[in-house]
Parts: sequence; C-alpha cells; structure tokens
Amino acid sequence: MSDTVRYEVTEGLAKVVLDRSDAMNALDNETKTALRDTLQRAAADDGVRAVLLTGSGRAFCVGQDLKEHTGSLEQSGGSALNTVEEHYNPIALALAGMPKPVVAGVNGVAAGAGAGFALACDYRILADTAAFNTSFAGVALTADSGVSWTLPRLVGPGRAADLLLFPRSVKADEALELGLANRVVPAAELAAEAEAVARQLAQGPTAAYAALKESLAYGASHSLAETLGKESELQLRLGDSADHRIAVEAFVHKQQPRFTGR
Repeated sequence: MSDTVRYEVTEGLAKVVLDRSDAMNALDNETKTALRDTLQRAAADDGVRAVLLTGSGRAFCVGQDLKEHTGSLEQSGGSALNTVEEHYNPIALALAGMPKPVVAGVNGVAAGAGAGFALACDYRILADTAAFNTSFAGVALTADSGVSWTLPRLVGPGRAADLLLFPRSVKADEALELGLANRVVPAAELAAEAEAVARQLAQGPTAAYAALKESLAYGASHSLAETLGKESELQLRLGDSADHRIAVEAFVHKQQPRFTGR
C-alpha cells in the first residue's frame, strides 16, 4: 500500500482517495502505481459494488508531477512518456471498464490526466469551486488517459477540439452546461453528496450496472443492428441473475427490492 492513495471498503463501497494534498495530488510514480493497483484491486473484489474516486485537499488531481517528470526527461528523454502505457492507460481502462459504477467526487481542479481519470468515471459530481483543464497542449503534449475517447463523447468533437487546442479552466457551472459534470454542489457538501450517490449505487443491481456500462461502450462504436444484438445478449445474461428475480418479486408484491449485487 501507498501513503499517497487511501483505500477503504465499507458496505460494498470502495473509497479511493488521492492523498498528496501538498502537491495538489500530482501524479508521481508512487501515486500512479498505487492508483493503478488499487483500482484493479477494486475491480477484482466481488465485495465491492461501487467505487468513489476523489482527492484530498483543494485539488482532485492536477495530472503528471512535472517536477518528477523533468528529472525523468533528463535521464530518459522521450521514453519518460512510457508512463502513459504503464500507468495512465491501465488506470483509464480500470475506471471505464470497472464492472461496477464509479463516481468521481471532483473536489477541486482536475487537469491533464487528472481530468482524464474523472472523465473515465461513470458519474461526476463537482464542487462549485472545481474546474477542468485539459492542459496537454500547454506542455506540448497530446491527450492521454483516454481523453481523446471520452471528451468528444461528452461534449461533441467540435467542443473537444476547442478544449484541447486552447486549454483553459472550465469552471463547474460551465462543466455542467457542457456535460462534463452530472451535478454541481457547494464545496462544503461535495464529500457527503458524492458518498451518498456512490452508496446508493453500491446498494443497487451491480450486474445490471456492469451490463449498462458494457452496452454504452459497445454502442459508441457499433451500428444499431450490432448494438441491438449486444443488448439481447446482455438481457439474456441478466435474466438469470438473482437481482432480476428479486426485483420482479418485489414489484409483484409492491415492495422495495434489496439487491445482492448478483
């Protein structure tokens, strides 16, 4: 375990907290490795039914630790960017492909890879003091951490190009208008609101949530006919799930279902 990423699981909810508040949760090698490994651990844990990703202090995550990166460039040149394949790609895939819902509690600025990680989550709740910034072009780099895939799907290709070519601070109210945020709440309420939403999801039909994520990702790059086939496949799978039977039984008896996650 690492001192820079906190992890705890209670009642099916895994809380993952970036904890380098003195560095605005910048991603040094220790933090990137710990975040990757922690998310993969949460994905593999059947006891985890939802994940909440957030940051400590006044930032969500400002992306790559450029102080450490400067030293890596001096030692290794461009191969220092191998961190994209080693760390950022697995983190983005773990978030987007997590077989359970992932909520981002964006407590402050989310920039570069930090923005990418938030966008790879399923649901984003922003503090009213938070902001997004792609920032890649500002350091003469292209997008990573899945931003080339997630951003145009959220805001459209034209706006995505604008935000990438001309990096700027997109404050919470604009982020909500653009579709980068699902909710904006007062900063003092962010922690409680994000946890409440994540806990609600942790009590839901986990297998159905996983299938919804799979279906949405599939539909983004396949035809209607192909997507209809995928929907049929997934419905057949869920028809045998315990939670589907629980939900139907509860509906018939006018009760609230108590899902098991299976």
